[in-house]
Amino acid sequence: MHGYTDNKEAHLRRLKRIEGQVRGLQRMIENDDYCIDVLTQISAATRALQAVSLGLLDEHLKHCVSEAITEGGTKADEKIAEASNAIARLVRS
Repeated sequence: MHGYTDNKEAHLRRLKRIEGQVRGLQRMIENDDYCIDVLTQISAATRALQAVSLGLLDEHLKHCVSEAITEGGTKADEKIAEASNAIARLVRS
């Protein structure tokens, strides 16, 4: 079971909302909307994706990483490294 399983439906709802935002962005470009308006909506979609990412990361740390630490050994080291790499990717994006 993944750490996000308990909140799967909430994550899916948020992602569907973001999908709608991205479709709206496509329409804005098709309609030649004002650049700043498009950029504002891109910023909103980006923040929404970041919020989903942070939620998933939090759940991963609370579930997968803490479980691996409890088990100990190399699996714990691997999960911590994996989480650190995921955090680094989020920070760079």
